[in-house]
Amino acid sequence: MKGYTSENIRNVALLGHGGSGKTTFLEAALLETGVTKKLGKVTDGNTVSDYDKMEIEKGFSINTSIVPIEWKNSKINFIDTPGYFDFVNEVNAALRAAEAAVIVVDAGSGVQVGTEMAWKACERSNTPRMFMINKRDRDEMDFDGLVDALKEKFGDAVTPLSWPLTDVDDDLMEAIASADEELMEKYFEGEEFTDAEIASGLTKGIAEGTIVPVFTAVFQMSEKVAPILDTIAGIVPNPLQAADTAISKDGAPSAFVFKTIVDPFVGKISIMKVMTGKLAAGMDIYNERAGKSERLGKIFVLRGKEQIEVSEAQAGDICAAAKLQYTMSGDTLCEKGSDTKYDELNVPSPCYYVAVEAVDKNDEEKMGTGLNRLKEEDPSIVVERNAETHQTLLGGQGEMQLSIIMAKLKDRFGVNVKTVPQKIAYRETIKGSSDVQGKHKKQSGGAGQYGDVHIRFSPSQEDGLEFSEELFGGSVPKNYVPAVEKGLLECMEKGPLAGCKCVNIKAVLYDGSYHEVDSNEVSFKLAAALAFKKGIVEANPCLLEPIMHLDIYVPDEYMGDVMGDMNKRRGKILGMEPHNGEQKLLAEAPQAELFDYALGLRSMTQGRGSFELSFERYQEVPKAMAEKIIADHAAEEDK
Repeated sequence: MKGYTSENIRNVALLGHGGSGKTTFLEAALLETGVTKKLGKVTDGNTVSDYDKMEIEKGFSINTSIVPIEWKNSKINFIDTPGYFDFVNEVNAALRAAEAAVIVVDAGSGVQVGTEMAWKACERSNTPRMFMINKRDRDEMDFDGLVDALKEKFGDAVTPLSWPLTDVDDDLMEAIASADEELMEKYFEGEEFTDAEIASGLTKGIAEGTIVPVFTAVFQMSEKVAPILDTIAGIVPNPLQAADTAISKDGAPSAFVFKTIVDPFVGKISIMKVMTGKLAAGMDIYNERAGKSERLGKIFVLRGKEQIEVSEAQAGDICAAAKLQYTMSGDTLCEKGSDTKYDELNVPSPCYYVAVEAVDKNDEEKMGTGLNRLKEEDPSIVVERNAETHQTLLGGQGEMQLSIIMAKLKDRFGVNVKTVPQKIAYRETIKGSSDVQGKHKKQSGGAGQYGDVHIRFSPSQEDGLEFSEELFGGSVPKNYVPAVEKGLLECMEKGPLAGCKCVNIKAVLYDGSYHEVDSNEVSFKLAAALAFKKGIVEANPCLLEPIMHLDIYVPDEYMGDVMGDMNKRRGKILGMEPHNGEQKLLAEAPQAELFDYALGLRSMTQGRGSFELSFERYQEVPKAMAEKIIADHAAEEDK
């Protein structure tokens, strides 16, 4: 592959609903440019961009892949992204490397949920975009009707376009003029634009988002691919033309790592966009986050899984390097001593969790290592070890993403894992007061044990244990008071109802007795434990459950279903407000009712709804539920 200057590079993310034809378009482009001799098919598992074993088995894209197309004097770096909702992080990462996005629309299906999600992703990242309608093999297509549907959904900037620009209608001409003051002046004076001015104004309008072109193609029959490549090479902004660009050919070399591949044979591959200067093989470069230098051994261009070695990569280009020791997705690579730092990746917070454990208990450590390696590849997954429930929680965007992570764990690291019911970190507290004695006495020859305490228990506003003493007359020597507090604190970790952590409890040590010979710290610690177990039971104990706060974003037409569903989940709607053309619902619900909420919301809103979740507080569990939780705990203890 020959070298290309920044001006001749185009970085284009391919977005769209799953199955709309993104991967098939790339196959047609590779065939058109002579890279392949036969059109690969997703159904046959032989496409260049869907090369991962899981992608071949599933029949759809899972990972972002890079497919450079050399077209005439340009190099177009296509960044192929998955179309399914669970892989939104792949889309976000791709858009960080792209100057524009092509949203592929299936002519037969029209505007789908994935089309809307792709548009929203571009909005979040402020990425210029255009629509490419995949006509497939249909002879008849209502192009004008589909353009009208796109306009209605996404605004008047949506404009049909044919290439070359032989027939520019008035609406498009006005949009082109609006992108440049000189062109606007010529437009109002009735002067005609040159072809170069039209192309320049169109590129500027796309970069600024005032023009969203729509064009069409038939990929499966290898028709009209050349005009599409001409169009993209001709109107997509190069890296130096992008609005608010940070790309510069001058200065010290720097790069932004937007994707990591964990290859079981090659090791880690870091995919990066060169931001300033140029990268060269054998170069030392500094990782800003890690504070460590890295050696770029070989650098190469990826085309699917193929690695094409290059000696250098210019500003604006996309390249890769293997076996960088410290580098992860989202890192800035720059010259040591530089203050260069690029914004980190916009990684979505997990909204769906499952509890996982190794089928073979001996593989628990291996499971943890494998999950952490896979997290390097997909930073949107979260691996947490809950210290209270002793479960490993795997979090992500949905069921499909997590099932694929578990499949990769087996395939790459040889670890079989299973999901188990997720436990809740309940709490125990008291609603009343008690006044109890705890007395520990043991005589069995030799030194005995003796500790005696009188403690009042009552509710507290403090999170944990609020301990104090009101002793008088030396009933309990002061040097044993810390042992009493320690005994109570240890008991707070496992309450008498269901073995849960205790909170909001006040304990006042006010009396007791001791033995001059047999009393010691251990005796008073045990006496305190006896008092705790008795005192909590007599002080009207209850179970508390975690209550979560939700910000739910849904289109108006789904409001009724979402609100009704929240009521069924023992939740309540706190309020609502408009948000970016949708409604934002503020709600609260018990964590126990929300384990599958990501799946439920997606089903209710056909994938259009989203939510953010955060812990709010603990509140009392309803009596019938509490009785079942306590009974289940007792049964488990009896086993």
